[in-house]
Amino acid sequence: MISERECIKMIQDYAARQNSEYLVKGIGDDCAVIKKDESTHLLFTTDTLVEGVHFNLNWHSPYLLGRKCAAVNLSDIAAMGGQPKVCLLSVAFPQGVPSWFENFMAGFSGLLQDYDTLLVGGDTVKGFHGIVISVTIIGEADKKHICYRTGAEAGDMIWVTGPLGNAAAGLYLCQKSLDKPGGPEGEMQQLVKAHLDPEPLVGLGTVLAKSGLVKAMMDISDGLATDLAHLCSESGVGAEVKQEFLPVSQALKQVAAAKQIEPVDWILRGGEDYQLLFTAEPSGEQKLRQLTADHVGREIFIIGRIVAGKGVYLCDKDKRREISYQGYDHFQN
Repeated sequence: MISERECIKMIQDYAARQNSEYLVKGIGDDCAVIKKDESTHLLFTTDTLVEGVHFNLNWHSPYLLGRKCAAVNLSDIAAMGGQPKVCLLSVAFPQGVPSWFENFMAGFSGLLQDYDTLLVGGDTVKGFHGIVISVTIIGEADKKHICYRTGAEAGDMIWVTGPLGNAAAGLYLCQKSLDKPGGPEGEMQQLVKAHLDPEPLVGLGTVLAKSGLVKAMMDISDGLATDLAHLCSESGVGAEVKQEFLPVSQALKQVAAAKQIEPVDWILRGGEDYQLLFTAEPSGEQKLRQLTADHVGREIFIIGRIVAGKGVYLCDKDKRREISYQGYDHFQN
């Protein structure tokens, strides 16, 4: 059985044999990039969510599931610095369309409307082994401002746009059905919400892309360890992450302490944070902090630096260990 990464590499090898004057970027980034005109490019992204793998209806309400199915695709557009425009939705139901689908659509279309994205079509089919939901979003961006994974250079600082591991902790709480797992109800709900109802950072992605300071960017969907490794691989560099710099919410610390779980495991491997991960030269630190504070009222965090060579390493005091691709793998988890 091959890994998810090996499968993607196989597909990428076949795709590399194609050649077209309008293909700007194919497989290997958050979105494929297609030339629209001399100043604007189109961004294409698609995600498939499978019952029992990506969601469980025992705790994921149809309304919030609809929002999440839109959010994970909107996040890919955000990671490229683009604006979403239109959406396609395809669904497969094993036993006919369930009565809750209207609530799903209310959540799905509501989030699309929040980001001025039109639902323009899709497909419905009968499946056999659980519900499958596939979403495609097409966006656009000024070609000068698109952020790829390929621009990171040795010496760059590595940034994230918010606390990591909350979604993984929220999933854990849903699976355990714990009422008060080491913290007040409000803080517990913060973690659960991170899993059930993630926020696509479209506005922040645009601010970062237009700053001219970001060298490479992507969103964190499969865990920091895997996604940073993807960025480094595409840029031909390595990375060192400082464990003490990793942003951790108070809610996650409390739940982890109560359940005797190392927070760093959720942070590195959990996935579904949908924070943005990017690199920039050290000289741009103050401007980036000011821009994000002024435009979106958000704090951003340096977690390490890009280095020459290969691999992603976690540094904790005098210890240094490789963590490349230790995040979520759809074929092995």
